[in-house]
Amino acid sequence: MKILHVAAEAVPFAKTGGLADVVGSLPKELIKRGVDVRVIMPKYRSISPSVKKDIIFKRMLSVPVGWKSQYCGIEETNCEGVPFYFIDNEYYFGREGLYGYWDEAERYAFFCRGVLEALPYLEFSPQIIHCHDWHTGLISLFLKSHFAGNQRYTDIHSVFTIHNLNYQGIFPKKILNEILDLGDEYFTLEGMEFYGKINFLKAGLVFSDFLTTVSRTYALEIKTPFYGAKMEGVLQKRSHDLFGIINGIDYEDYDPMTDPEVFFPYRRSTIKKQKNKCKLQKLLNLPQKPETPVIAFVSRLVEQKGLDLIMRVLDDLLAMDVQLVVLGTGECGYEKYLLEKSRLYPEKMSVNIMFADSLARKIYAGSDMFLMPSIFEPCGIGQLIALRYGTIPIVRETGGLKDTVHSFNEYSGEGNGFSFSNINAHDMLHTIKRAVHFYHQKKIWVQIINNAVKADYSWNNSAAEYHELYENLLTPK
Repeated sequence: MKILHVAAEAVPFAKTGGLADVVGSLPKELIKRGVDVRVIMPKYRSISPSVKKDIIFKRMLSVPVGWKSQYCGIEETNCEGVPFYFIDNEYYFGREGLYGYWDEAERYAFFCRGVLEALPYLEFSPQIIHCHDWHTGLISLFLKSHFAGNQRYTDIHSVFTIHNLNYQGIFPKKILNEILDLGDEYFTLEGMEFYGKINFLKAGLVFSDFLTTVSRTYALEIKTPFYGAKMEGVLQKRSHDLFGIINGIDYEDYDPMTDPEVFFPYRRSTIKKQKNKCKLQKLLNLPQKPETPVIAFVSRLVEQKGLDLIMRVLDDLLAMDVQLVVLGTGECGYEKYLLEKSRLYPEKMSVNIMFADSLARKIYAGSDMFLMPSIFEPCGIGQLIALRYGTIPIVRETGGLKDTVHSFNEYSGEGNGFSFSNINAHDMLHTIKRAVHFYHQKKIWVQIINNAVKADYSWNNSAAEYHELYENLLTPK
């Protein structure tokens, strides 16, 4: 089985979010299952020199972009057993950062067309092209338009994964002809037309053979108006081809026993976890109180992550005997509010407006609870890391949070965290109080920690589901 993953980012080369983690980790697990998996992505200038040095030039070709013909370099390397290919063009990708430019439509149209034009030169003929998020949505469309009838491409199937439905790649209609070199027959409700514009993500949803998203609950949610981001009609129509497969995390990378950023390596030892907490409190200039529960919030500071719920009851929360640790960057209003509150509560709250992976890992290891009250969450990675580190998640029941965090039941002893269902700040506060109540009942708390670390959200199970999906797609009907 030969699979080519196509994405705008992948660790360790480029990362802005969870997409990169998935594309960096899933292929490794599929290779363990005997699948021949490769990855192709843009060659950004921002790729670290330490990994860029091993990338070698393979060949060049010309790629049509509307009426223009653009240089395309094909380069390759091998990363932890996974072959990586790169589409190189200094004009499109030799810039600071990854996204946010005025010509985003042209950049990723070039990338999608370049991937397909490069296939004859890769010495690898994929049976399935697995596309990730809106940046790659045109690939399935191009297979059925520009490359239709070309024998080399006839038997290639496509899978399209939605990592976050809210990011869609919406551009003016003129792009259709000027950049994509497509006619108005594709500018229809059944095509890529979207409220008078064109939509790259919709192209992926309409023209791909199978669709996946990153949790079972999110696959159900996005077929409803509240979560569907105006795509619920398309997704309802493709319902039989839509599958929810939960993301995993790399259990070798995220292991509190071997993580070099953890002060005191541990597996299930509550004593060592408490020692990590005291070191974290000292590092963040909080009073070292071993018996005071530390609640962590490690996230982008945006509305989706439930910041408004936290703001509504923050004074009530900090009136409790708890400490709150915040790490992340995001919208200016949230950053200012949290910093101001941390000045009012210097012994109760530490706010760190940055993202540093080393500090994040110390926070996972040194905190008792992990707060994630998202308004929506396709999968979520924070709660999976927290479970791995024995830090008990407190979540809203949505998307992947609902699929992975199961509220503790004091009667049966089951459950690996705490959860609430409504988008309601006082429901969240009540759930936090419930968690704190059980935190002070040490035997019960140890049981909850054991339930958390027993949960297996490594890539092993998810890779098996993807493997089965590929087999189903390749099985003649």
